[in-house]
Amino acid sequence: MAFGKAYHLPAELEHQAYWAIKKLNLDPELAGKKQITQLHEQEEFRLHAYVNAKLYKEKTKKCHDKHIGSRTFEPSHLVLLFNSRLELFLGKLLAKWSGSFEVVR
Repeated sequence: MAFGKAYHLPAELEHQAYWAIKKLNLDPELAGKKQITQLHEQEEFRLHAYVNAKLYKEKTKKCHDKHIGSRTFEPSHLVLLFNSRLELFLGKLLAKWSGSFEVVR
């Protein structure tokens, strides 16, 4: 449609377009098999992308975790508690750490 009006190709062009489509799609079964093959390849590509993303996530987690030192706490030590449930931007002066607490066990 051009400018809201139906547009028809001249008969000769319509025939050439029909002929080209017919020539390219001679075997519908072959076209169907090709499409199924492409779907399988796409699914395999998606699976590889998922696996690679999982491996990347594991590697970065290991890389970040190796910088975290282990902490041992003894009774009567004073510690700070990290408030992970703190909502952002509720107030300007909210602290993420609360404390100091004494270790009992």
